[in-house]
Amino acid sequence: MFEKDMRLVVLLDCYGDLLSDHRRDLIEMYYCEDLSLAEIAENTGISRQGVRESIKKSEAELRLMEEKLHLAEKTAALRSRCAEEAQNIENALALLPDGREKQILRETVSYLRALPI
Repeated sequence: MFEKDMRLVVLLDCYGDLLSDHRRDLIEMYYCEDLSLAEIAENTGISRQGVRESIKKSEAELRLMEEKLHLAEKTAALRSRCAEEAQNIENALALLPDGREKQILRETVSYLRALPI
């Protein structure tokens, strides 16, 4: 059975623009739109086997990019660190009296939680 590795959605987010338009379209249909190989084949006029091979090659290419660049790994670590620091600031807020400093720290927490990473 051809199992979907959903970590590839993250890799597609990071590196999808580096794939050819054709390959990116196929892998997006498969992972993001959750179409079957047969549905993709029917929509694109490619054989089911051709779709499968193209997706497999794209998956390998995305994994190789991550192996070399580690952008998805670094993004996840940064996201985790921002959440951790936001929590640390929120914990410190309880110790501060109301005032401008407290408002600035609240805004910092909001900023950290809203970062597009």
